[in-house]
Amino acid sequence: MLRNKAKAGGSTKQGKVKGVALEDSPTYVAPLTSVNDPPPYGAQHLQDALWEGGNEALPPQWRQFKVVNGTEYQDDNLIMLSWNRPLPGVRLDGPRQLIPGCEWHISPLGRSYFVNHNTRTTSWKKPAPDRPAGSLTPECIIEGHSECIWSLACVGTGCNIMSASEDGSIRQWIRDGEPAGEPWRSDGGGIATTAVCPDQTMVVSGSGDGRLRLWNVKEGSAVGDPWEGHGAPVSCLDWSPNAREVASGSEDGTIRRWNPNTGRQIAPPTETGHGGVNTVKYSPRGDKFASCGYDNVIRVWSKDGKLLIKIKGHDNSVRSLCWSKDGAYIFSGSGDMTIRKWQSIDGKELVVLRGHTNYVRSICLSPDERHLVSASEDRSVRIWDLNTNQQVGGPLLHDDELLALAIPSDGRYIASAGKDKKVYVWSFEAALKQSGDQVLRREVEGTRVFF
Repeated sequence: MLRNKAKAGGSTKQGKVKGVALEDSPTYVAPLTSVNDPPPYGAQHLQDALWEGGNEALPPQWRQFKVVNGTEYQDDNLIMLSWNRPLPGVRLDGPRQLIPGCEWHISPLGRSYFVNHNTRTTSWKKPAPDRPAGSLTPECIIEGHSECIWSLACVGTGCNIMSASEDGSIRQWIRDGEPAGEPWRSDGGGIATTAVCPDQTMVVSGSGDGRLRLWNVKEGSAVGDPWEGHGAPVSCLDWSPNAREVASGSEDGTIRRWNPNTGRQIAPPTETGHGGVNTVKYSPRGDKFASCGYDNVIRVWSKDGKLLIKIKGHDNSVRSLCWSKDGAYIFSGSGDMTIRKWQSIDGKELVVLRGHTNYVRSICLSPDERHLVSASEDRSVRIWDLNTNQQVGGPLLHDDELLALAIPSDGRYIASAGKDKKVYVWSFEAALKQSGDQVLRREVEGTRVFF
């Protein structure tokens, strides 16, 4: 969930919540309260909080959210969520959040840290998984953002990569990692989402302050005043195929449609019923749009905002959507770790792709629609053959959870990014070649295996 820095305030009072204490803890070790070092290994026992407000308040830079099944707590510095209220000695991580043998805790002074039982050490930095031998390496790793990257897009005739971050900036990069111009900076907090106009001349962004901003790609500057209307952070955007309107979805549960020439809404907001909207996507003809959100449901709407169908089948929030070019199919990625293919006319489920081990955060089709690419909080990008409905090749690995994905119109590379603040650029051809090499090697060994 995106935070709004402009509205960040003081502590939030809480009732008492029962947490989960560290299991198999070593003998008692006195807690360390230095701002420079995390508490030592073995100091993960229940103790009083030393931040303002103590045990009855949230630590600095934490927020709580009411969700369907209860309350979630977020560390805004790490963009990590916990079902347990942050208190010293309470284990905060949930299933699949960390590599095996590691735990997430909060220090008495209110800073998150990590316990590694494999090495019997603690660290402020989240432990990264080991990269398996033989796994594909990216062609380029792009660094420049200071906080997590929420959104990626490809823009311009040169297929530059555009990244938007929690640090409040939008940056353009040449494929080899060199900056293309100066960063664009927003005054509205973290930027969760961007969308490029079909003619590539304009970009619209959505921020933590609930406002949209229009940018001129050539000039690298904002156009006019921010567009106002949402009552919570903007989480998703899309341009209509004819470029005459922009749709935005928000954590306030609404979809709003805008005239990009005036920055004004062209219709009343659509109350989606999602709780929070994760994705909104126009159909290729622009006569309808699809949305998804916290309630596990995909909805398809007429251009006038009338509900046409509900598509049910996912067991967790739906995070990402894309349409086939002919508009006949909708693909979805979900917190239930699956990717699904649906008939758009009636919502019939056609295919379920399984392989990710954590939330699927972003999906997109290759330009020739032979492959679907997915990015997940399991730190991997995966490629799926839509003829066989099987994964091809091994996972393309990051050091932290992935949030965003983009493929240019020429289909030559995959760009992926997330919580490690870096953009990885992968050769699509090399990823598919790796797939062929691996299948051939296993056929020689007598067994045909698809990852």
